[in-house]
Amino acid sequence: MKKEKLETVTFAAGCFWHVEEAFRTVKGVKETVVGYTGGNFSNPSYEEVCSGRTHHAEAVQLKFNPEEISFKELLEVFWSIHDPTQLNRQGLDFGEQYRSAIFFHSKEQEAEAKKSKQELEELGKFRSKIVTQIVPAKEFYKAEDYHQKYFLKKGIKRKVC
Repeated sequence: MKKEKLETVTFAAGCFWHVEEAFRTVKGVKETVVGYTGGNFSNPSYEEVCSGRTHHAEAVQLKFNPEEISFKELLEVFWSIHDPTQLNRQGLDFGEQYRSAIFFHSKEQEAEAKKSKQELEELGKFRSKIVTQIVPAKEFYKAEDYHQKYFLKKGIKRKVC
């Protein structure tokens, strides 16, 4: 039996519960884990991240099969589930931990993410400038267990946090 070759990408787009739920059932996404990345503090807790002192983003790390879903298709989901023009906020959630970011894991992902962002800006899809960061993946710290698949555990249909 042939083993799947999975790739990893990390997205931040506001509250990680919402982001995870948006990707959890996408065909080709094999695993979702919510956590913290992009900061300068090891093993942060939810409370520490929410304090704003760690500079981490709430993020979702995905494992996906590129034979079932392309990175470009994942980017389309990413752009559609949040407002990438809001700096350090999404809806009522505000703070650096809610920033919009693509943490790429390869040069190919970096190039595709930058191209996708540029195309959206050229199309004028958003009224304001896209502020989404496109940066190399840093250490990813898994969030506490009660945050994992939160909407699924609580029986909440996908909505903004």
